[in-house]
Amino acid sequence: MGHHPILQLRLTIVQVFKFGGASLKDPAGIRNVASILERFKQESLVIVVSAMGKTTNALEEVVAEHMKQSGKAMTLFNAVKERHYAIMRELFDPGDEAFNLVNDTFVEAEWVLEEMPGNNYDYVYDQLVCAGELVSSKIVAAYLNNSGLPTQWLDARDVVITDETYREGWVIWEKTRANAQKLVQPMLDKGGFVLTQGFIGSTSENATTTLGREGSDYSAAIFSFCLDAGSMSIWKDVPGVLNADPRLFEHTVKLDRLSYREAIEMTYYGAQVIHPKTIKPLQNKSIPLFVKSFLDPEAPGTEISSDTEDTYPPIIVVEKNQSLLHIITNDYSFVAEQHMARLFAELAALRIFVNMMQNTAISFSICVPNVPERLEAFINGISDEFRVKREDGLELLTIRHYNEDTIANLKKGKIVLFEERIRNTLQMVVKNVPAVERRAVELERAKG
Repeated sequence: MGHHPILQLRLTIVQVFKFGGASLKDPAGIRNVASILERFKQESLVIVVSAMGKTTNALEEVVAEHMKQSGKAMTLFNAVKERHYAIMRELFDPGDEAFNLVNDTFVEAEWVLEEMPGNNYDYVYDQLVCAGELVSSKIVAAYLNNSGLPTQWLDARDVVITDETYREGWVIWEKTRANAQKLVQPMLDKGGFVLTQGFIGSTSENATTTLGREGSDYSAAIFSFCLDAGSMSIWKDVPGVLNADPRLFEHTVKLDRLSYREAIEMTYYGAQVIHPKTIKPLQNKSIPLFVKSFLDPEAPGTEISSDTEDTYPPIIVVEKNQSLLHIITNDYSFVAEQHMARLFAELAALRIFVNMMQNTAISFSICVPNVPERLEAFINGISDEFRVKREDGLELLTIRHYNEDTIANLKKGKIVLFEERIRNTLQMVVKNVPAVERRAVELERAKG
């Protein structure tokens, strides 16, 4: 009996699912992911997974100790291994092939730890931190196969080719697309799921690279673009895209639909819900993105697509751990074009992202994420020509579609160091005022 032609067409449309660390943090989480995927077993599906739970953070500590040669790196690494084996003992029978597959990845990471690290921190970081995604994907693929969901494991490094910018690899699209067509499409044609890793890629010379912190969303978008997916879904522990971080604000609302443009604006200003580079590849091919809850898989979530919405509630993005740098020429001359060119060249070389800037006649102020080693290198690098006053421990608040009530509420208990309004968007660099000081200010106001 031949397939019904409409059904045949539906089955060949690829969907890409991405599951983050929170959904895979323990055995119950992995079982839940399998139960979600059970509903899609007739679909042509590429599944992208992150490292489990807080594994990336733990591996970053391993890298830091290895680079210092403190003698602690292997102990910390063994703790990461044991956490994974404890999860596996709950999911697999003793002697399951999965233990050998996972052990192979850990052994490769141990080889890196046994060598002297050299001085390229970012290179060493990528060779070690990739173990989180590789191990996670091997565990999930094995569990799905054991659960009657045929799954083929794919090494993302065979597909995603980047330049040699370690920790923030730039995708070489032509090679990546050719690899996806050559490797992934035949796997999909065999039937069953294809499961791979987020966050990681490879240079043409086969050195592992990573795509930037939280880069698994971006990986899923790369696969979606290269395979002309019908849709992409990110499964998270929230009901969809909210108008503010529920950990910081009480009364958040879910946004049912977002335009690509609004999503790009939100991620540009630091919204954590989606990696900033994720939207563009999807927009280029009009691939809709769904943000769904792995805690409530039947709920509709949020759809991000080219269908625009005209009205949005105020959308609030908070970026913590910001620094304000006030840059002044040593000779108090005007900050002119040649000064700006020099400053931006230094910022670009150190990959320091400028969130906000303001200039006066003799000074230039920028709000940047506080990455201490990069900021110190920047300040030292320009000290021949500029003096820098630095203020740490600040927050950058961005309000899209602001109204005066929202602004007033957000300013409570804060000193605004500078703010800027453009159409639809207000940004403020603020400092939290300690309660004692705040009370004194309130009393002073009451007297006045």
